[in-house]
Amino acid sequence: MRTFRSTLAIGFLPLVVAACGAGALDQDLESSDGKFAVALSAKADGGLSDCELATVLTWVNDPAMTAHALKMAGVHSRAATNIIATRDGADGQPGTTDDVVFTTLRQLDDVYYVGPKALEQLQRAVAESCAATSSELEVVFSPREYWHSHLGELQGLIDDTQHSIDIAMYSFGDGGLMEALERAVDRGVVVRLIFNSALSDKSNLEGSRSARLESMGVDVRYVNKIMHHKFAIIDGPQQTVAEAASAILVSGSGNWSYSAGTKYDENTVFHYGNERLNLMFQQEFNHLWANSRDLVYNESLSYRETLAITEAMIPTHGGADVVFTSHNMKTYVSSTYGNTFGVIAGLNTVSDRLVNLIESAEQSIWIASGHLRSRPIAEAVMAAAERNPSLDVRVYLDGQEYTSEWLHAKQEHDLLECLSAAAASESKTQKCLDVGFKFGQAMHQHPGVDLRYKYYSYRWDYTYAVQMHHKYMLVDGRWLATGSYNYSDNAEHNTIENCAIYDGQVFPELIASFAANFLAMWDTGRSEGLYEAKMDEILNGTEDFWIVFPSMALDSAQVSALKSAIREHCPQVDDEEWRKNPSAHKVCPR
Repeated sequence: MRTFRSTLAIGFLPLVVAACGAGALDQDLESSDGKFAVALSAKADGGLSDCELATVLTWVNDPAMTAHALKMAGVHSRAATNIIATRDGADGQPGTTDDVVFTTLRQLDDVYYVGPKALEQLQRAVAESCAATSSELEVVFSPREYWHSHLGELQGLIDDTQHSIDIAMYSFGDGGLMEALERAVDRGVVVRLIFNSALSDKSNLEGSRSARLESMGVDVRYVNKIMHHKFAIIDGPQQTVAEAASAILVSGSGNWSYSAGTKYDENTVFHYGNERLNLMFQQEFNHLWANSRDLVYNESLSYRETLAITEAMIPTHGGADVVFTSHNMKTYVSSTYGNTFGVIAGLNTVSDRLVNLIESAEQSIWIASGHLRSRPIAEAVMAAAERNPSLDVRVYLDGQEYTSEWLHAKQEHDLLECLSAAAASESKTQKCLDVGFKFGQAMHQHPGVDLRYKYYSYRWDYTYAVQMHHKYMLVDGRWLATGSYNYSDNAEHNTIENCAIYDGQVFPELIASFAANFLAMWDTGRSEGLYEAKMDEILNGTEDFWIVFPSMALDSAQVSALKSAIREHCPQVDDEEWRKNPSAHKVCPR
């Protein structure tokens, strides 16, 4: 049975009705009349697993489940039709007050034409997805105290590593993890790292972090694109496919930096033994490694190849999937530079998948992303809100994404000029769309979209920013998409990214944990009245006031009003000196 651990207390989430917890099966079998037990008498375990029971009940209670879908899953026609008709109640409509909620197998068994055969068919339909639940998941949300962050957890895992660690990382600056990797190498663990910083370190290696890692015995390589992944595979499938069953995958939005663990809003998911994801991420790492460039510092390190992962090796089940922006790129060998990734015009592998999720939404779309600069994703969200006015659409962005009405109009004007000049050229048109258009104001103006920013300073600067650095989306309280992928056209075509997609029918606790995290951020500073207090301090106070302040979840109108008040009572805030050196000007004098 899969277990799940989370570092966040999980609140009640109405849309997630399954719980694969111990005791659920026993309670149900006690109320059953025995027909199902007879049907399963040949099974070694004598009945459904907890996950199978929970998933069956989730399926039939889901308003989106139809008789046709049950038939396609293998349930015979009369049973499928009667299950849905019973669930929908007298009005025949799903999701209304007269619906019947199935809480036990006996209730299903009592439906006309539902007997041992139909129940066994239901079990077979969910058995494959539940086969994945032997794996364990844990999500760690930041910010946290260091030893309770993903950084502290990773140190323990690295210290327990047996044979190998493969890492693909954008930013790696944590000293504790550096020391843990050094201990691992000293024990004989083979560590390979595809490191974004190596791309710049190569021109001045001495004293660089890449050089230190190579000196320790970590083989460091780089690619010619921005390597934005944040994943590691511990004791992965390097010699045999069977190793995937015990491997550990660590992936999410969090870099391996102190700020990612203790200052920013981040998520890191630890996967223990998920064969499908372990093999898919290993396949991605192998692809990057084979097309990377060597740092060439520690010449005693030799290029290492591992088991080639083919599509046939990857299980079709597992409750999760992943898409990579590397699928938008071709590889070739440049006569000047060596292994090279080049963009294939017109491909949008990740945004296409996210757009499909958005278009499937019937109840809710919740997005928490540091950036929202992807035209396909932004337009799909606005179209979904327009198509279904009852849809609960919430978008939470970092404060740096705020755009005024004036700036939004300028963006629109510049884009039209660029597209006009590009004319019919597909590659030039793509460059126009990849310029980093901020969709905050467009979202704010669109009916049906509720937008808030994590706002913590008048002017954004990396030296004091406490970023909302997540990159996740929840759809209908059922689907979760999360990873390194920034919601931007630039991320789609110019950086190496991942986005994993989890099915809430297989991992309900994971989805519930992310939902609780979103709701907590959505209310940042609001119940404490931080915005009202800050406005009062600026408008009515007499003392100097800070323009870097505790985080608040503000809508666009509130951000505009706050910025206007700061400008009125601190005229120098937009002077050139203040713009150039924001870290030196965090307090406005009266």
